[in-house]
Amino acid sequence: MLSLLLGCASISRQFWGWLSDRLGGLLTVMCGSLCQLLAMLGFLLVRSEAGLFAVATFFGLGFTGMIPAYVLAIRELFPPSEAAWRIPTLLLFSGSGMASGGWLAGLLYDRFGFYEAAFLAGLICNLANLLLVGMLVVRWYQRPQASWA
Repeated sequence: MLSLLLGCASISRQFWGWLSDRLGGLLTVMCGSLCQLLAMLGFLLVRSEAGLFAVATFFGLGFTGMIPAYVLAIRELFPPSEAAWRIPTLLLFSGSGMASGGWLAGLLYDRFGFYEAAFLAGLICNLANLLLVGMLVVRWYQRPQASWA
């Protein structure tokens, strides 16, 4: 299942790059976050092995473009002179978030004995991310566009 997920993620990286070129980084982050939210909801609802493989495939297709899209969003939102500290900070916190998410899932499984609590926590965190990115998208499209060049 993990091999299928990672294989789909590798293939879909091209799609997310194409989408980022057309929509921009911020909207691509929002689309990727929505895909993750739907996939985690699928993991909560599915009860068969075939269903788990299908949801893992969808999750793999959805999650791979978010980190590069976040870097593009920084490029859209901030001047290039700030990239030297903003991008490493983003990568530090995104990597730490992914690592702590896996750790938290294990902790919740150890505490409750089933994965639904972990996926519910993931859904809540992803929903919070989706709301924050959605607010950034609304603010971005409501203000006059600045040119950093």
